[in-house]
Parts: sequence; structure tokens; C-alpha cells
Amino acid sequence: MRRKDALKSLAVLPFSTAMNSLQDLHTTASSFQKTAKMPVLFVGHGSPMNALADNPFTQTLHRLGQDIRNLQPPRAILVVSAHWLTRGTFVTVNERPETIHDFGGFPQELFDMQYPAPGAPEVAQEVLAALPDAHPSDEWGLDHGTWTVLHHMFPEADIPVFQLSIDYYKPITYHAELSRQLQFLRRRGVLILGSGNIVHNLRQSMPSFMNDDPRPHAWAVEFDAWAKAKIDQRDLFSLAHYQQAGASGPLSVPTPDHYIPMLYSLALAEPDDDIRHAFEEVSFGGMSMRTFVVG
Repeated sequence: MRRKDALKSLAVLPFSTAMNSLQDLHTTASSFQKTAKMPVLFVGHGSPMNALADNPFTQTLHRLGQDIRNLQPPRAILVVSAHWLTRGTFVTVNERPETIHDFGGFPQELFDMQYPAPGAPEVAQEVLAALPDAHPSDEWGLDHGTWTVLHHMFPEADIPVFQLSIDYYKPITYHAELSRQLQFLRRRGVLILGSGNIVHNLRQSMPSFMNDDPRPHAWAVEFDAWAKAKIDQRDLFSLAHYQQAGASGPLSVPTPDHYIPMLYSLALAEPDDDIRHAFEEVSFGGMSMRTFVVG
């Protein structure tokens, strides 16, 4: 999908022929058997080049995928990616989602990569039934916030994958409230994954990338540590009001697109869920690769 085509999703409209009536949606949702509670992930996905890399971060993703598959293979994977921003909330219903190369200036090898996982239209119906203001979409596929991560976690690409968009015109607190309405999916065999970066300041990071300098800025380390503490406390209010972290907040989150997926993941934590930080690194000036597991 070309970049200009991908941007059309910002104005995508609901289509009536793609879905059944609301009554049919609820019937479909209730027909799936309950499972043991699935974990929830937040992954700091970083550069698209991680898709080609063999490093401590990608090795962590590989182990996470193995652990999840050994415990309970997901029936489907729902991803909330920093790279699908819309006006309104949309859910992909494609049977065969396209691998979107939504970036530029990288090696051809990266553009040649495909992640041919099937879609999950039946599970998408469950989400649309739970979120009556959401709309189906077949104009989006799997963006790099999704496939560069799943390529390492589930390289076989045999688990159905679909995405939930981020309504970029809603207040940041809206997203945690919306996420809680998806709690039932954890007991329907669905792995929910937020993909973004807690610290994501490309302007401040670009000189470090260009000079291959992995050292982080002090403000990025400070904010990442602050966010870790609030995550461990399950303090969604403070995380949603990240400016209270001081000067490091606006520097670390100059725009909330990569930060919001973390709120989706944390909002799904239940009182009996452990939270484990599977990977912790701040590098290249202002990029946090923090990755955590709920449950």
C-alpha cells in the first residue's frame, strides 16, 4: 500500500454490506467458547529495521511469542498500533490483510518483507458489537507497528491478525475507557497488543541515529523511569496526564500517537494480573523500547 493510499483511512467511511445486523454480531460473539485469560502486551517497536535485526530486543519478542504459544495459542491477535490514526474508531475486517510498508528511506530488503497472516473478520465482529460507535474497515492492513513485531513473535504468520485504529481526535483519557470495553476478548482467546513507544521524539533522536550514537538523553531516561513506576502502580490517571512528570514529559511525548497504545494495554490489567517488564532500554537520544506483559 502506497503512503497516499494509506492516508485515505483517515477519511474511511463505514460500509453496510460488510457486516450483519447488530443482533447477528452479538450472536456471533456469544458463540465462541471462553478460554483461560490471555495476557496483554505493550511493545516499544522502535525502528522498522528491527524487522531485519537479531538483537536483544528481537530475541525478547521471539521468547515472548514462544511462551504465549506454549501456554495458550491465541485464537487471534488484536493490535492497537501507533501507525493507524483516524477520525473515529475503526476495526479491520479483511480476510487477507495487506502488509503495509508505511515508511521510506530503508533498504529494499525491508520493503520486500511480507507478513501473510490471515485476518480475523469473525473476531472483528465481536469488537464491533462491543463498540457500537466503531466502524468496519477493509482499507487498512497490517502496518509496520504490527508486522515488524509479529514477524519475530509468531514468524509462521499462522495466527489471524486484525487492528483497532486510534481516534486521534479524542482526548487521551478516552482511550483507556475504550480499552476496558475489550476486556472480554482476553477470555475469548484473543491476544491484545499495543505497539508504540513510551518515549518517542524523532526530532531529538535523528542526530543520534545519523551518527550511530546509542546514548540516551537524560530527560528520556528520566521519563521512562517515571512511566515505569506509574505502570507498576497502574496509575492510568498520572500516565494520561504525563505533563506532570515535569519537563521530561513534553520532550518524551511531543505527540501522543506512540504513547496512546501503552494506555490501551495497561487499561486491560485486572487486579490479579502481574505486570512484567520484558525489555527495558532507552537509546538513540529519545527512544524507549520498554516492553511489558500484563498477566
